[in-house]
Amino acid sequence: MTWLQDYQPAGGLWVSALLAALPIIVLLVALGVVRFSAHLSAALALVTALGVALLLYRMPAALAFDSAAMGVLFGVWSVAWIAFHAVYFHNVTVATGRFDAIKRVLAGFSEDRRLQALLIAFGFGALLEGVAGGGSPIAITAAMLAALGFPPVKAVVLALLANTAPVAFGGLGNPLIVLGRLTAPIMHVKQDQATELFSAMVGRQVPVLALIIPAFLVVVLAGWKRMLEVWPAVLTAGLAFAAMQFAASNYISASLVDVLAALTAMAALWVLTRFWQPASVWRFDGEEAAAKSLGAAQAGRGALYAWMPYIILILAIFLSRIGTIFKNLPTWLDLTKLLHEADWVFAWPGLHNHVIQHPPITAKNAPYAATFTVDFLFSPGTVALVAAVLAGFAMGARPGLLAKTYRSTLFQMRWALATIFMILAIAFVMNYSGATQTLGLALATTGAVFPLFSAYIGWLGVFLTGSDASTNSLFGPMQVISAQQLNLNPILAGATNTSGGVMGKMISPQNLSIGATAIGQSGKEGSLLRQTFLWSLLLTAVVGVISLLQATILTAMIPSP
Repeated sequence: MTWLQDYQPAGGLWVSALLAALPIIVLLVALGVVRFSAHLSAALALVTALGVALLLYRMPAALAFDSAAMGVLFGVWSVAWIAFHAVYFHNVTVATGRFDAIKRVLAGFSEDRRLQALLIAFGFGALLEGVAGGGSPIAITAAMLAALGFPPVKAVVLALLANTAPVAFGGLGNPLIVLGRLTAPIMHVKQDQATELFSAMVGRQVPVLALIIPAFLVVVLAGWKRMLEVWPAVLTAGLAFAAMQFAASNYISASLVDVLAALTAMAALWVLTRFWQPASVWRFDGEEAAAKSLGAAQAGRGALYAWMPYIILILAIFLSRIGTIFKNLPTWLDLTKLLHEADWVFAWPGLHNHVIQHPPITAKNAPYAATFTVDFLFSPGTVALVAAVLAGFAMGARPGLLAKTYRSTLFQMRWALATIFMILAIAFVMNYSGATQTLGLALATTGAVFPLFSAYIGWLGVFLTGSDASTNSLFGPMQVISAQQLNLNPILAGATNTSGGVMGKMISPQNLSIGATAIGQSGKEGSLLRQTFLWSLLLTAVVGVISLLQATILTAMIPSP
């Protein structure tokens, strides 16, 4: 059985697009207006997506439910497997007590509140984003700042604002891995190649934000005048992070970008403060001087002890990606190639090549592939699992503690994982029914300003889902198709969806709730939203302008296959 997609099932393009967007509208209303939980909102949106596919697009039921099933399994392996083990790695450091050592090192860094905010909210928050993603950086850094004496609401605002520049590469590069795997068939390239191209493109957009965010953070905390007093620290943090973010995204691996950039920024700040300190220590009004901070030698030993688990993780990821970093390695040294030997690639039964696409989406009638890749050993999720076990043993954990932490992580993430599965099911139903293509064709009518508009599509997606990976699942294929219809570069469109999406993180209802809960201030979400919403809009505009310039004047910045 084959079935031909219809891109204007309601007659007119925009009427069809409005109906095609019903799953997204339901998700928005359920999550943002009715305030249902994320998993319940996703369930309602999935039912809506299936209804639109069956009733509006007249998609055969077998194909509709088959595409949903493929989306769920895709969510299990390509998203949840990575996100879960990233969080598990972090939880192992907490269960073994090593995370307490990290907190002591960070607390002893400086008495100046501005420098503490830079190190913890910006630097350490980016490290947590790179390893675990989700809402963990906001919850952990907000709680740490509050514990150090920051006003609770201000602590959350700082955590939310700082959790922007690293989000595109969060969870071991998961947003870009998902984007590459979903859009590779549309662009007719290999999945790994698509991920590398998107990684390079995002790495030529978000470093601009990384240069801005540290100064922005200190201004919100203490004002412009107080920010200028610590400009060496602001410049050091932003420049170190941006430089490593660019280098790692273009020449190493998407999975290592945030980890390397965060550690580089934190180390640069640490070195700077060994030789420079602000003329006066800035504290909150009425606050007395704290106890003397750790000496340099003691702090250095403490830092090495504290960061040992992350060193193990970096080495594990580096070795697994060594073949993509160094080309033409001997077979016995190319661990990347060896790990890929265990990959399992298969066509999804009942769906592969059973849906037919046609102009203007394709040059001529062509079957829509439905292939699935399970990279058992190469997956960042598997690497994170191995690193967590090795780091756990190195920190003295017994197998029973590691198993208990695994079970508790499953319980902790049960609803988040369920949401991921349903979001991916929605994305696949919309892709194979033709709804995504309808939306892409409608958005293509925006013409020359599409790159600017593209950033706000990503922003909306993260506002809705709280996740850049989920946003790339929902809107990534649509952005790529829209760009193809406008003869724009699809790599730029997909990357802008990712980069624009990171600015929605600070206003996402899930993340506002996580931040408020972390400091014991549930019910303060409205206050947090008011303090971050305008900044979110303005920073998204910056991404849109960068994208527009890259589409018109700075086209040389766009990587090519």
